Amino acid sequence: MSIKDYALELGVSSEVILKKLKELGHKYNNENDYLDDEDIIILDNELGDLSNNNLTEELADKFEMEDRAEEAALAYNIKLDNQVKVKEKIKKKESSNKNQSQEDLNKKKKNIYKNKTKLQSNKEETASNVVIYKEGMSVSDLADELGISASEIVKKLIGMGLMISSSQAISFDDASVVVLEYNKELVKEETTDISNFEEYVVTDKEEDLEPRPAVVTIMGHVDHGKTTLLDYIRNSHVASSEAGGITQAIGAYQVEKDGKKITFIDTPGHAAFTEMRARGAAVTDIVIIIVAADDGVMPQTKEAVDHAKAAGVPIIVAVNKIDKPNINIEKIMSEMSELGLTPESWGGDTIFVNISAHTGQGVDELLDNINLLSEVLDLKANPHRYAMGSVIEARLDKSKGPVVTLLIQNGTLRLGDPIVVGSFSGKVRTLRDDTGNEIVSAEPSKPVEVTGIEDVPVAGDKFMAFESEKEAKSVAMKRKEAERGKKFAHKALSLDEIFEQIKEGRKEINIVLKTDVKGSEEAVKNALLKINVEGVKINVIRSGVGTITESDVVLANASNAIIVGFNVSPSSATKDTAKSYGVDIRLYNIIYKLVEEIESAMKGMLDPEYEEVVIGEAEVRQLFHFSKVGNIAGCHVTSGIVKVGCPCRVIRDGIVVTTSKVSTLQREKDQAREVKSGYDCGMTIESFPDIKEKDIIEVFEVREVKRVWVV
Repeated sequence: MSIKDYALELGVSSEVILKKLKELGHKYNNENDYLDDEDIIILDNELGDLSNNNLTEELADKFEMEDRAEEAALAYNIKLDNQVKVKEKIKKKESSNKNQSQEDLNKKKKNIYKNKTKLQSNKEETASNVVIYKEGMSVSDLADELGISASEIVKKLIGMGLMISSSQAISFDDASVVVLEYNKELVKEETTDISNFEEYVVTDKEEDLEPRPAVVTIMGHVDHGKTTLLDYIRNSHVASSEAGGITQAIGAYQVEKDGKKITFIDTPGHAAFTEMRARGAAVTDIVIIIVAADDGVMPQTKEAVDHAKAAGVPIIVAVNKIDKPNINIEKIMSEMSELGLTPESWGGDTIFVNISAHTGQGVDELLDNINLLSEVLDLKANPHRYAMGSVIEARLDKSKGPVVTLLIQNGTLRLGDPIVVGSFSGKVRTLRDDTGNEIVSAEPSKPVEVTGIEDVPVAGDKFMAFESEKEAKSVAMKRKEAERGKKFAHKALSLDEIFEQIKEGRKEINIVLKTDVKGSEEAVKNALLKINVEGVKINVIRSGVGTITESDVVLANASNAIIVGFNVSPSSATKDTAKSYGVDIRLYNIIYKLVEEIESAMKGMLDPEYEEVVIGEAEVRQLFHFSKVGNIAGCHVTSGIVKVGCPCRVIRDGIVVTTSKVSTLQREKDQAREVKSGYDCGMTIESFPDIKEKDIIEVFEVREVKRVWVV
């Protein structure tokens, strides 16, 4: 909240607030500066929870005499409505012009600042008995983590036979021994970049999770009744007291059916739905495919089904316009079955509901099925952490600045929360629900309209709230640097890059197939599905006849797919779109060449084979015993090289007694990373204290072997 906004709420000038802050020793420059939560609480305590009206009355009581009320007002520089003096306001006892709901909102705003409980951080919390080991950690750093003196650790290290000063780095293994004595566990730091929150996974405890409303998107062919259905649901299932705010709809809204809330996302079509998904905004829990009973399945119906299937979310089919004469619902059910959506009444697993968006027939049944499916999905989120979610839409308002519609997917968003949306930071200045009413907080699955963001983000951008403005600004800066020079954050898969996907565990190829004729479509599709490479799967997420379109490119981009064209060619506009998204289009006119290339890519995705390569040997010639670490083997490297961290075998009388790894190496009094042939060294083996003289330590590396394929 800015100083100006706070002054307006209290009914005083900004100068009064700035003066009071100066008296309290807080430095603020102008009325547009944002107040910290703590400062708001202090000001509330100093000035009281008072409106302009009751402040003047309070001052009059304070000065006891009515003729001194004006003096009091002047002393506090109160701006009175229409220049009415305090004395006159008291005499006339004018009633407050403020609406009761506005007063309630103001109280809620004050309470949220006064009683703002700390939400759970989106960063992973470290257990109290765990000490984090950072690369290059010194003895002094470790002492700070343990809350002890560095000299105490140095003494323990000397007892272990290690001469390490407080400023020197300590190895993970040595630090583990020290930490263990304090009944703590040492773990290596996992460097998680919270700025990349599109891929950031938050793990919630089961006890923190609470049920949340389902988020639903309606898709289908143009003029099949999507808008009519949305309007009917909105008008019939929003409380009458809120009806006035319906015109202020924000691209998403909530309705209530039998005490359960449902959130609807109003997107302009499947292309927008899929592009949001391509940007990492998997906002939808359920998709409704609407089909007009008088038209049946149309081209855009098929596309909507493809996009919904690619998203991997449950689908409900709503057969609309059943109030019209001469309709054939059985035909529609048959056509949808051909698209892989078999009705439950036919033994399938897809819910079909017959409706009329015009009369409302069957709409309640549709909502009941959404609630039923929502229960099956067991949708939950954690409202006790800082909010995370996605942008539904955004615009620039001349008076308000950037106005952004957000969908809360996890956590709770509150007034005043520092926030990063896309690559822009800000602080939630106002918070409105889907009916246009101001609120102070929003929980999971709630769509809200916010102001206070520094610029206009893009639909599908992710957002995250933070604990401090400093952290939010830092994250936004990192994201801006990462985005610099990139048109799209998401890059689709290239066939040449499929081999690299093995690093991410990818074991499938998604394909969008377009051919010249129906016969070619079936032949190519069957040939692709017959490719048998163990461990790798082909998914033909869309196949069709005709030229490659921009819709195909959008789907491929969102699904990390390649586009395969047989005897077809994309338009120049489609080529440009594919280039901008980074979507790979492969064109063929001979089936066996198509199959051969895809098969080669699939073989490249198989897990590589590995072999062990011995890199060095050492003979144990003397043992040194230390009570804290056990036996240290005095070794002579007889061949090759031995390295810290490498796997090794301990061989005794020709028999392998253990397979472990080299834990530490020491040359004379210094720690070493490696020791070459002909040199002596001290060595410890991880989890193997029972080392003996004349043991042979064989050190090896595991290397990848390139596969040789016989085609």
